[in-house]
Amino acid sequence: MSKNKMTSRAKVETTLCPCGLNAAYVACCGRWHAGEAAPTAELLMRSRYAAFVLQNETYLLASWHAATRPLAIPFEPGTKWLGLQIVSTRAIDAEHAEVEFIARLRVGGASAQRIHERSRFVREQERWVYVDGEHQHS
Repeated sequence: MSKNKMTSRAKVETTLCPCGLNAAYVACCGRWHAGEAAPTAELLMRSRYAAFVLQNETYLLASWHAATRPLAIPFEPGTKWLGLQIVSTRAIDAEHAEVEFIARLRVGGASAQRIHERSRFVREQERWVYVDGEHQHS
């Protein structure tokens, strides 16, 4: 393996995950992005945030419930994601959960924006999927 490939691989393996947990991407959301099932709705929410940061449309669509899934994700050019805060998580039952979060972002040179949402998740075939969300006013 060339030195550049080794350096690049080491960088990916040690890069902090954008989801906000203090872990390397490959040991955190990288696992879910690679196909492993996220074990909780909160971890799925975090992995979806990381997928938005990384513009991973394939993962976002695959982790979205078929009944509410869009055809494509229109990523806004110049978007810089600034952080994710999980406000609360609630298990409704073994197959349904809610995660309330605040995501901060900046588009282009504009001032920072907040997305505050209570998201609904369902577990189907042992995998959590995002159903939809209600915007919260904060």
